[in-house]
Amino acid sequence: MQRNDEFILRLREANPIETVMGSYVNLVRRGRNYVCNCPFHSEKTPSCYIYLGDDPHFYCFGCGAGGDVITFIMKIENLSFHEAVNMLAQRAGLEVPHKDPRDAMRAKLKTRIYEMNRLAANFYYTNLLKGDNKAGLQYFAQRKLTPQTVKKYGLGFAPDSWDTLSRYLRSKGYAEDEMIAAWLCGRNKNGKLFDMFRNRVMFPIIDTRGNILGFGGRVLDDSKPKYLNTGDTPVFYKGSNLFSLNFAKNSSTKRLILCEGYMDVIAVNQAGFENVVATLGTAITPDQARLISHYAEEVIIAYDSDSAGQNATRKAINHFDDVGIRTKILHMEGAKDPDEYIKKFGANRFRILLDGSDDANAFLLDKCADGLDLSTDIGKVEMLKRSAKVLAGIESPLEREIYISRTSKKCDIPVQVLHNHIDEMLKINRRKQKKAEWHNLTAQTSFRRDDINPEAVNLKKEARAEETIICYLMKFPEEAVQLAKDAPADIFLTSFNKKVYSALLDRISGSDKISLSLLTDEFSPDEMGRISGIAAKNSNFTIDRTVVNDCIAVLKKHANEAEDQFSDEGLADLFRSKLSK
Repeated sequence: MQRNDEFILRLREANPIETVMGSYVNLVRRGRNYVCNCPFHSEKTPSCYIYLGDDPHFYCFGCGAGGDVITFIMKIENLSFHEAVNMLAQRAGLEVPHKDPRDAMRAKLKTRIYEMNRLAANFYYTNLLKGDNKAGLQYFAQRKLTPQTVKKYGLGFAPDSWDTLSRYLRSKGYAEDEMIAAWLCGRNKNGKLFDMFRNRVMFPIIDTRGNILGFGGRVLDDSKPKYLNTGDTPVFYKGSNLFSLNFAKNSSTKRLILCEGYMDVIAVNQAGFENVVATLGTAITPDQARLISHYAEEVIIAYDSDSAGQNATRKAINHFDDVGIRTKILHMEGAKDPDEYIKKFGANRFRILLDGSDDANAFLLDKCADGLDLSTDIGKVEMLKRSAKVLAGIESPLEREIYISRTSKKCDIPVQVLHNHIDEMLKINRRKQKKAEWHNLTAQTSFRRDDINPEAVNLKKEARAEETIICYLMKFPEEAVQLAKDAPADIFLTSFNKKVYSALLDRISGSDKISLSLLTDEFSPDEMGRISGIAAKNSNFTIDRTVVNDCIAVLKKHANEAEDQFSDEGLADLFRSKLSK
């Protein structure tokens, strides 16, 4: 996109950052501003601030993410600058004036992939209903899916052919490289194109905006792999998306049901529970846990009752705990998964099961007895050791008290004995935590890497002076002309701060306003985070012209010292000092 400051400022005004961010995270008012749990890293205590002054922006003091509303959309939706501008413009009903050719090419490829995915989904769906091979229809009928459900999810069947889809897409004008980029086709060692999905029932993966991102395909025989999912593409990464979230997001409840597979989700949804999702062939990731936290305050994990499902449950509990989501565990007796349970006992019994599900701590404590012979003292001691670790990990003192009491009764030991042991463990854990924090602090003090502004590591004082000047310029853009004379960009010593300062001076010279939004097209999201941090960390400090003059003096002094060092006299002194050693 070519620079158009007036349009970017209009776009920002039409998309208030608190409204846009509020559709992804839960905002809490804090004075004139807002705070929230950062959507870009796992945390329980909010460290992300939304500043609503003359230049609205956000900054996370935990991970350093920050920027304006455009930067936020770029990061949260994994979009380029051009794509984020288009999305916000569409949201506000504005027309984007110009396009950058490179951004346009990337956007065009994504658009083409979305188009191919939609064509492929229709192709699979039509083949399911009208194709000669009825194996897919028979499979869904055996799984008790209704025609309405098949249509709702756009389920399909990939023919047992090497090139039927690729020939169809070629007839629609798509190039082979585009089909490969969409992960719909691949090439064999001889360079011949082949369809990725063959002889499989197909599950389209759809995002919350209705775009088809990719597919999951299941074989109907003993072929391997049983499930095949679309690989990473320009529009899809399976670790950041969830199956059926496009339906679950519309649920009125703040509770989500997390299942293990596509068919479980579809069966639960068909039974009347819209608020159900699944991961895409992998264990849940931190990104998926954060995504769920945008839509739910409580998650009920409904994984299979086998050992793999139980292990996955333990991992999921940890990820949800990291983002502050209450977690409950569905305990299904008489069925291995939700699909089987609903078929055997019905939707009403499943609803009762959901309402009576145990919380995560009860699940973890119950699992402490797995594989142990509790009729022996050794077995009881080992169970108590495992239980103590779980109890010591419960943050809420009230919840911890309840579970200590329950565990003491179960193990038939005095509650005070268990209580004393847990208190001692908590003290040890706190000491370990403080030691780890001190170790991290000293490690960072001795060597701190800075990928955004690497020169700042060896020029701490000077970099701080540069940031103060930058912050002053952002607060008082009317001082730009005089400041440019007193502190030309050439006196800046670190490349990143020099680039920021020069960009600000350039923007001010071409506009009567200054905004972080005017820098978004020139700096990456990570760099925008650093610029936002400069503003956020100085927001409570008074920076006047006297302070700025001191900062200018620091930079000029360093420049003069460097110049003196390499003067004739300076070089002679340096040479003599080396000889004397």
